[in-house]
Amino acid sequence: MTAREEVLARLRAAREAGKPASPVVVTREFRTTGALAPGSAEVLARLDETLTDYKATVHRVDTEAGVADAVAGVLSEARSIVVPPGLPGEWLTGYGGEVRRDGPPLAVDELDAVDAVITGAVVAIADTGTFVLASAASDQGRRAITLVPDHHVCVIRAADVVCSVPEAIARLDPSSPLTFVSGPSATSDIELDRVEGVHGPRRLDVVLVGP
Repeated sequence: MTAREEVLARLRAAREAGKPASPVVVTREFRTTGALAPGSAEVLARLDETLTDYKATVHRVDTEAGVADAVAGVLSEARSIVVPPGLPGEWLTGYGGEVRRDGPPLAVDELDAVDAVITGAVVAIADTGTFVLASAASDQGRRAITLVPDHHVCVIRAADVVCSVPEAIARLDPSSPLTFVSGPSATSDIELDRVEGVHGPRRLDVVLVGP
């Protein structure tokens, strides 16, 4: 037996010696649903409040037909944008600048040259002011396109808004990368001074579709 095998054998023996006689049952009593119904006017108002608290700018539209005008207004100064391959074309009908679809994938320097990115979201959490991007979703795309441009515009539908974190987790597919976004990118340096834009966009606009 080599020294490595001997060490591993001792570790396994110690692990087995400390094993409980019967399986440990962990009681999980946390809430699995939120106080507000998914997609309701109340949960959208709560999401609006928490997103704003995280320094995102929220634009409310009643129906998806209003998304194009909202996007055009938000991007009135953007000369070029990048979008995921499957982003709905109707959302871009009011925008007059250059639209670059990330298919085939753009290089990092190409992403750095555009002014903004538009995506959808797989789910949003009202209690925490968070939305989640799934890289496998065609209207959200790979993570790089939402990290490199300095301005992110996210369109969130009412049906995708839930109140609590457990409700959101239940909707997610963990087999592909997920990105949780709570406000524009921000962190603090060693003196606790706020620094923005280190890990992602400094500006975040959310177009919230629903009552």
